[in-house]
Amino acid sequence: MTGTTPTAALAWAAAALGARPAAEDVSHPRETSRVWSLTLPTGTRFYLKISARPVAYERETLALRHAAPALGTGRAPRLRASNAQHLALLLTAVPGHPVKRQTLTPAEEARAHRQAGTLLSRFHHAGDLSAARRKEAAQALRSTADGAGNHLHDACLTVPERRLVRGLTARLRALPPLPLAFVHGDAGDRNLLWSPAHRRAGWIDFARSRFATAVQDFVLLACTTWTDRPDLRAAFLEGYGRDLTPEEKQALACLAALDAVNCLARGPALGDAAVTARGRRTLDRLMAGVFA
Repeated sequence: MTGTTPTAALAWAAAALGARPAAEDVSHPRETSRVWSLTLPTGTRFYLKISARPVAYERETLALRHAAPALGTGRAPRLRASNAQHLALLLTAVPGHPVKRQTLTPAEEARAHRQAGTLLSRFHHAGDLSAARRKEAAQALRSTADGAGNHLHDACLTVPERRLVRGLTARLRALPPLPLAFVHGDAGDRNLLWSPAHRRAGWIDFARSRFATAVQDFVLLACTTWTDRPDLRAAFLEGYGRDLTPEEKQALACLAALDAVNCLARGPALGDAAVTARGRRTLDRLMAGVFA
C-alpha cells in the first residue's frame, strides 16, 4: 500500500483532466487494489490507479509507454498522465468487460481468446530486448526456480508431492535457453476484456509486466481456463501465431508446479478458497501425469 490518500490522488487526476469527474471506487476486494472509475461531465470515462509498490508503478508505466501501444487503439489502456509521488496512473477506458464475468457463446469465447493470443504476441515483441534487459529475461526461469523454496515450506503437501515439485524445479534449471519476451505477467481471464458490441478483445493491468521467457505468460491460463477448455488453448495459440516448443511445454509443467505451491501457501493464508482450489487442482493433475 502507498501513503497516498484517495483525496490527494483524485485531486491530482481532476487537475490532469481539467474537470472534476464523478468517481467510483472499483477496486478489487484485496488490500493492494486501489482503482477508481472517473466519469467526466461529457460522459468520457477514465481510470485512476494507485500502484501498491514503486516497482509495480515502474513496470506498468514502462509497459503503457513502450509496449501496450503496439496492441492498437482500444485494445489496451492509454496513459493519460502519471505521478511518481502518488504512484498514480491516469488511464483511458478500454471497451468491454473481463471475459470471466460474461456469459459468451463458444464462438465468442474462441474469438476472444484468438484475438487475445494475437495481442499478447504483439506485446511480447514490443519490448526492447537488448543489453541488460535480455540478460534479465534470460535469467527469469532460474530466478523463479530459486524462489520456489519461499512457498514450499508453507504449503501443505504430501511427501510425494514435495518430491515432484523439487524434481520439476530442478528440471526448470536444466532447460536450454527458451524464447524471450516482454511479458504481461498476469495474463488471465480477469485481465482479458471482451466487448460484444465491438467484437474486440483487449488487455489491462500491466503491473507485473517484465522481461522474461515467453512461456511464463501462459502459466495462469494453463492452470485455469485451459484446464477444461483445450479448444480455447488452441484458439489462443492460433492467434499467438505458434504452438509451444517441446522445451516450453516442459517449462510450462514446471512453472505450473511452482504456481500450485504458491497458491497452496497463499490461498489458506489469505482465506481465498479459489486460489487454494486452483493450486490443489494443478498439483493433482501433475501428480496424475495429465497436465498438458
